[in-house]
Amino acid sequence: MNVVIALTITGILNLFGSIFSYRKITPLLSIIGLTTAIVFNSMYWNTNQSFFNHMMVVDNYAVAFGTVCMVLAACLIIFYNRFMGDNDHHLPEVLSVIVLSVDGAIVMVSYTNLLMLFLGVEILSISFYILAGLKKKDLGSNEAAIKYFLMGAFSTGFLLLGITLIYGATASFDLSVISEYVKLNSTSTNYLLLSGVLLILVGLLFKVAAAPFHFWTPDVYQGAPTIITAFFATVGKIASFGAFYRLFQMCFSPIVNEWSGVIMVVAIITMFIGNITALQQKNLKRMFAYSSIAHAGYMLLALLSHDYLGGNAILFYSIAYGISSMSAFIIIHIIQTQTGTDEAMGFAGLVHKNKTLAMITAISMLSLSGIPLTAGFFGKFYLFSSAIESGYVLLVCLAVINSFIGIYYYFKPVIESYFKDSITDDVIKLKSVETILLIFLSIATILLGIFPGLVPAI
Repeated sequence: MNVVIALTITGILNLFGSIFSYRKITPLLSIIGLTTAIVFNSMYWNTNQSFFNHMMVVDNYAVAFGTVCMVLAACLIIFYNRFMGDNDHHLPEVLSVIVLSVDGAIVMVSYTNLLMLFLGVEILSISFYILAGLKKKDLGSNEAAIKYFLMGAFSTGFLLLGITLIYGATASFDLSVISEYVKLNSTSTNYLLLSGVLLILVGLLFKVAAAPFHFWTPDVYQGAPTIITAFFATVGKIASFGAFYRLFQMCFSPIVNEWSGVIMVVAIITMFIGNITALQQKNLKRMFAYSSIAHAGYMLLALLSHDYLGGNAILFYSIAYGISSMSAFIIIHIIQTQTGTDEAMGFAGLVHKNKTLAMITAISMLSLSGIPLTAGFFGKFYLFSSAIESGYVLLVCLAVINSFIGIYYYFKPVIESYFKDSITDDVIKLKSVETILLIFLSIATILLGIFPGLVPAI
């Protein structure tokens, strides 16, 4: 598979950047590698090819989610290099880990074998454990890494045991064989199979930070470097939901009545815990951690929707959430660097310090809130309408209530930026590359809010 090969070669080349003294070009090398992988990936559109003895398939679903992950990873590498590259003596190694983690994301959205699912999850997770602890002399970063590692290892045990029970019930790791078995035996209760489904559900709910498996998220998001947190919140969550949706819609949809109740309860708890707890946070990184938990609750609605609706809805929502969250975390990093605080008060008077940055802040917050004329509005519209068509009206009503709750805390930075006076008169200056990339993300947010048809159906 050319995409995986291109990313792997790029990651390996980056590893030798310090040894052979081409450290300064590793960011460019990473962007070239990701761009090459994106081109290779786009060539598979409408081909539906399988690889590695039918253990992976590159269909439109995999192409779409893989492209989103790689584009966001490329944006993150540019930001990381511009903001932290000069002070990071291990820049080639960090970029190598980021690129190789995208390899795991690609496997997670294109697997057709449960062993490949486990492999993709572990490649992504191990990379994230390393990235969370990048600030080796910072106690918060060390705490984030160890908590992420311990909780991740614990959840992996549930995932592995679930895969084992599924194999015991179906005698196969192949999704097509499992799907056929489930269809043929959907009228009878197989407790071994249902136990496996439940355990896999627990493992994947941890990966997407859904309640009650969300406890690691606030500490990890706050302790990790802010730019790396953006990576966790975007690529990590999108890849995890891509894997989640593929498995449950492809294999377990014939027994949806057996597990849909669990998803409904988890979605409701996740939305309310995420939004209500976010209201109480002063630290913006913790606030966005809880808001990402709430977004996981919204995205769980796609699992309950009909296959032809849920896939497109979760793809659009992933794009909208990804670009808006990336902008938000980058802005938080800029404000934190300039003011020394990562609380909302750091945004005070931002419109007088940098009008462009204030505008981008407003656009990203409006999109995350789901306000019309932004991508976030249509993301929620597609998710909610697909759930309504599938008969989950009450669940959607609760989701709408939670969306209104979210508006309150998302508007805090906007109010501080435009209606509060700054303590200092320092002007925030950004280099052209960062400004252009942030503007690009904002334009994409507005365009998808006006022309949602730009995202192709899968």
